[in-house]
Amino acid sequence: MPVTHLAFIQNIGPMELIIILVVILLLFGAKRLPELAKGLGKSMSEFKKATQEVQDDFRDAMDSADPSKPVKPAPKQEPERSKETTGSPS
Repeated sequence: MPVTHLAFIQNIGPMELIIILVVILLLFGAKRLPELAKGLGKSMSEFKKATQEVQDDFRDAMDSADPSKPVKPAPKQEPERSKETTGSPS
């Protein structure tokens, strides 16, 4: 099976882009087009957010696995002291 390349995208000019946008407008209608754009924008932002979280997780994992970098110790937490009430002072 031959490998397909998306080289045709590089050859799209402004006239072809206008034709594509007109066809999309005719297919979905003017009322539906802003809803589609809004949904596309939200999904792109969620994808970027998820991608950034994955990159941060990989960086954290690589930093913790790197023996040349010192590992920062976790901050110590003092145990809570229980307050005992013995009554009123005399």
